[in-house]
Amino acid sequence: MSVNFDSIISTSSSEEKFLKIFEDAFSEQAQLLLEAHQTILSACYRNPGLSPTLKASTPETLAKAWLKKYNDSYENRISRRISQLPGTVADPVISIIINARLTGLTIEHLEQIKYAHRLSMSAENIQGLLLEEFLAEQLADYGWYCCWGESVRHVDFCNVDGSLLQVKNRSNSENSSSSRVRINQPIEKWYRVDARTGS
Repeated sequence: MSVNFDSIISTSSSEEKFLKIFEDAFSEQAQLLLEAHQTILSACYRNPGLSPTLKASTPETLAKAWLKKYNDSYENRISRRISQLPGTVADPVISIIINARLTGLTIEHLEQIKYAHRLSMSAENIQGLLLEEFLAEQLADYGWYCCWGESVRHVDFCNVDGSLLQVKNRSNSENSSSSRVRINQPIEKWYRVDARTGS
């Protein structure tokens, strides 16, 4: 039989006992339960529907798996990675659509436009990750901790006071599934740029 966050939460008689499972598992790996860990795990305990979907054979194994996922994500944050060039091939219909509007473009121009678009999309993804990492560095002093490795689903930052936050680079960069998850959940949204005004 396997356990998950929800089953551990439901069998823990208090938040302190829930956190103790993680503290003990961390200490077996010579890892302290830091304020960041405690803040994020408390958010899971208080909002079980947002807990990560990890499963394991025992609570201790699950705690170790959670810590590994958290640490791996932090160690492989965007500033530590070398990005790859886009590896996908654009749909040839895109050239036909663009060429119908801009009839004077050569095949070479159309290929450059399609490549630049894919490169731009990739850069936007990187920008969002850089924003999260920057905020993680700036906000820790204010009790906000980054939920590295989706340590809380649909939440980017947790505060020591229990507040939950989704971070978006632009006001229009949110998809419907991301906004839907905030319904009946105590998750606030913050974005860096207003897409309509550029401010």
